[in-house]
Amino acid sequence: MKNLYFLSTLFILLLASCIGDDFIDDFVEPEIRILNPIQSLETGSTYQIEVLYLNNVGEQEATEFIWSSSDSNIASVDANGILTAVSPGVVNITIQTQLDLDILDTSFELEVGESTIEAVTSIQGIIETTTFYTLEGNFEINETANGIVIDIDETYRASSNLPGLYVYLSNNRNNVSNAHEISRVDVFSGAHSYEIEDVSINDYNFIVYFCKPFNVKVGEAEIKN
Repeated sequence: MKNLYFLSTLFILLLASCIGDDFIDDFVEPEIRILNPIQSLETGSTYQIEVLYLNNVGEQEATEFIWSSSDSNIASVDANGILTAVSPGVVNITIQTQLDLDILDTSFELEVGESTIEAVTSIQGIIETTTFYTLEGNFEINETANGIVIDIDETYRASSNLPGLYVYLSNNRNNVSNAHEISRVDVFSGAHSYEIEDVSINDYNFIVYFCKPFNVKVGEAEIKN
């Protein structure tokens, strides 16, 4: 009976500390996401830019994009986002979409020259707790032939007494309803890795740790190019 009382009390304490009473704001700034950014393009070649629109809760929505080049004599871009490298030089490529009364846009600098170089193949960052539970460590994401690998180094530490701690990739730091579930957390100290297939290094903005039974965030890491 004493053991049952102790376990019940422990569960209630964990439930209360995990849930809390804070209001969760899941708003994020809408964005046009470039999935395969490029730094330089070989003269005379073409390249298909892939983009998507993420709304104010980080969910993908269908929309129409308007493409433009600051100098089509260096590089042109058609209505489908296909770049054509015309002559050596540097040009800005802009992508826009209409949102009610506002226009959302993003742009990138493209060098036309001797070779084609994609912009991002590796990202580093820091995992941080968002509660009083221990959660910390450094990470690096690298692209592979089939997806990505998240390497978390020896500085990683996490509390082992959380009920159902899971790690996700998400475009909303406070919501995992449309996130990519990576795994249940079963390593609480030291270096470890997650291999994730069919995911690009530019697909998500955040690594987030959630107490899955109660859908409450415990920690996060921002994925920055």
